[in-house]
Amino acid sequence: MKLYNTLTRKKEDFVPLVPGEVRMYSCGPTVYNYFHIGNARPFIIFDVFRRYMEYKGYKVTFVQNFTDIDDKMINRANEEGITVKELADRFIDEYFKDADALGIRRATVHPRATEHIEDIIRFIERLIEKGLAYVAGGDVYYNTAAFESYGKLSGQSLEDLELGARVEINEDKRNPMDFALWKSQKPGEPAWESPWGMGRPGWHIECSVMATKYLGETIDIHSGGQDLIFPHHENEIAQSEGASGKPFARYWLHNGYINVDNRKMSKSLGNFFTVRDISKQFDLEVVRLFMLSSHYRNPINFSDELLRQAQSALERLYNAKDNLEYLLDHAQDGEIKAEDKDFIDSLPGYKARFEAAMEDDINTADAIGVIFDMVRDINTYASADRPKAALKVALDMLVELTGVLGLLNKKKAGLDKEIEALIEKRQQARKEKNWALADQIRDELKERGIILEDTPQGVKIVYR
Repeated sequence: MKLYNTLTRKKEDFVPLVPGEVRMYSCGPTVYNYFHIGNARPFIIFDVFRRYMEYKGYKVTFVQNFTDIDDKMINRANEEGITVKELADRFIDEYFKDADALGIRRATVHPRATEHIEDIIRFIERLIEKGLAYVAGGDVYYNTAAFESYGKLSGQSLEDLELGARVEINEDKRNPMDFALWKSQKPGEPAWESPWGMGRPGWHIECSVMATKYLGETIDIHSGGQDLIFPHHENEIAQSEGASGKPFARYWLHNGYINVDNRKMSKSLGNFFTVRDISKQFDLEVVRLFMLSSHYRNPINFSDELLRQAQSALERLYNAKDNLEYLLDHAQDGEIKAEDKDFIDSLPGYKARFEAAMEDDINTADAIGVIFDMVRDINTYASADRPKAALKVALDMLVELTGVLGLLNKKKAGLDKEIEALIEKRQQARKEKNWALADQIRDELKERGIILEDTPQGVKIVYR
């Protein structure tokens, strides 16, 4: 498998530290609000990477943090008159609701910054002992000038970064690029005891601490959005490698930006959408398919029209699955003829093409294209007179490949008694040749998202 490594700026063969195992850290949300569609992209993409590695037989330990203390959280909690913990608890619950709807699986560990204060303090003490951090007025700063390779992830020197960055003017800092590891308490802020007085951790330190605590001093993969390359991930490298003296992450994966209607997403432009906003118009599985329809490193444009296209594409996949399930329910064992054998023999080729796409830097766009090629041929082949064995092989392959992408996981809900009664009433109307009533019931069910198709084997129910 080849992965584009941001650190080396080239595709490299993926070779895990421990054969058969993958240790992976991905930056999670700051839990002061519902997460937005820009956050959703890395959550979905790296969920798929994890699924694929497990599909290939790797044991994956996947860590995704929750930032549950920072300025935004403090400000919102104060506005609402609640504690920061109450705010965090609420939006962690809301995160999981949206993540579940997007098909994002739980991480192996979801650590929270505030649950690791002692670990963070010990980590900062190590950096101070090594001369990589210093205390100034109750705060502790990382000394970027003391870390020789600072800037290697973003590919810039410390001087270049300083010229191009917006840095907060602070007389306590030795260098404008130095960043806070520990912040002294301000009035109205939650705080913890430390050797430097009451305070709280800075943003960057939590990821270094939690990644090394749960995955070790050197991990296989660190992932996140492109916007995190600098300063967040750059600072993680400085902290982690400064403390351990070892490489922190061997492969750095970053997804591209999201634009909305070809414009940068921002609150000021009024085109800033949370996943919860989108869920009011679209099933979030549609959003998942949309996000996977472009290569993860490319920028992606987000619009209602493109979501509607993804919705239609998802319906085609579900229709193919539903049709195979329906035919299987009514199929006979039957003889495997030459035509059937040719069809069965063709299916592993789609699997090989799918895997080749995924092995080429997680190219989900090409992988989805392979699935639609397969669906086209399945739809051409599948009919009521095909043997059960061939139909089952096709269904199993479709479920297997879409499952790697986290798609087609919804189960058909059982029909409620009212719907069953309407279908039975329509069947009786057809027997009595009361076509007007039969059509009326069919149209009523269609408005509820239930399509009835009359086949020689009986009524087929299709959900929209």
